[in-house]
Amino acid sequence: MAIAALIWLGYQFWRLIVDSSPMGAVDLKQRCQEIQSWFSGKPVYGTFKMAVYPPATYALLWPFLGWLTITQARYLWAATTVAALVWIIRLFLKESLAQTNQERIFVALIPLSIYATGATIGNGQLIVHLLPCLVTGLLLFSRGKGLWRHDLLASCLIIFALAKPSVSAAFFLIVLFCPGRLRPSLLVACGYLGVTLLAVALQELNLSELVHSWIINSREVMAHSVVPFSNSSLHSWSAYFGLERWHPVGSLLMLSALGVWTYFYRKADLWLLIGVTALVTRFLTYHGWYDDVLVALPVITLFRIAKSGKLKNEYNPAAGLLLAISILFLIAPGGLYLFPSPLNGLYVQAQTFIWMTILAFLLLYAWQEKKI
Repeated sequence: MAIAALIWLGYQFWRLIVDSSPMGAVDLKQRCQEIQSWFSGKPVYGTFKMAVYPPATYALLWPFLGWLTITQARYLWAATTVAALVWIIRLFLKESLAQTNQERIFVALIPLSIYATGATIGNGQLIVHLLPCLVTGLLLFSRGKGLWRHDLLASCLIIFALAKPSVSAAFFLIVLFCPGRLRPSLLVACGYLGVTLLAVALQELNLSELVHSWIINSREVMAHSVVPFSNSSLHSWSAYFGLERWHPVGSLLMLSALGVWTYFYRKADLWLLIGVTALVTRFLTYHGWYDDVLVALPVITLFRIAKSGKLKNEYNPAAGLLLAISILFLIAPGGLYLFPSPLNGLYVQAQTFIWMTILAFLLLYAWQEKKI
């Protein structure tokens, strides 16, 4: 894992900072152009092909990308990526219940050695920055003392994580049901609406017109441009079977089922909720391979169960086995772009089966634990 992390992250940081080809920091360049156009009052939806983010995202990312040249933004993104990785590692070390030095090294290497982290860095994607904010916000809401300062900090972190709703929106169900208080969800909802209105104020179109333009642009991209890069999700499955028009319905049904489950298991261990939500999110809609960073969350859930789960005799060893298998299929550089066809397809199918098995295991574990 250490060797994979050293080689893979070294290459991907080179892509982020130095690579002058079109694929170097490809997503970061696009976000810079969109944000700077947005804050100049110029239309973004319909102008930029890959402008698939809601209005609030551009306001949330402006402090990072709205006032710099592309070169400066690449260096700033690299520095903040390092800070985010340190933050993620500290969270994982604390929450995984790792005790021995070997366990702590293993846990620390998980976010560094998986292929998705490097892919995120090289593309200049968002998830490495958003994940520690999301997890920290959830922990503050669920385990905090309910003080205003804790709720305000947690809501700010969750709102920032919503810069990429395809990754973070489903976790709002945890905010809605698990703290047992109304204030957390109200703070997040009102704060996100406020950021959206701030972004809208900088454009000529009104809120409804901008949202309509965003949906049209996103639908066009989802139906054509990103289909070859989508895998292991309702989006890719519906495209494969020619059922693209039913993809939103399927996503809505899956999200509704997650909401019902989260409500009934709202008092379960927070990391069970996080692990299940992360896997459902991974299947819910389009994700590139960089968004597989999400799977690091259920991996930590499995580690916690293997270490100190309440159902020791049967479930702890099974959690350890699933943990080992999932790490093997996440280790950099991954098989999606490493293996030739059709081996890469078989790799993705096996990986998807593993993730579905982990999801089923976590659902079963939560059900059995609730009966104790």
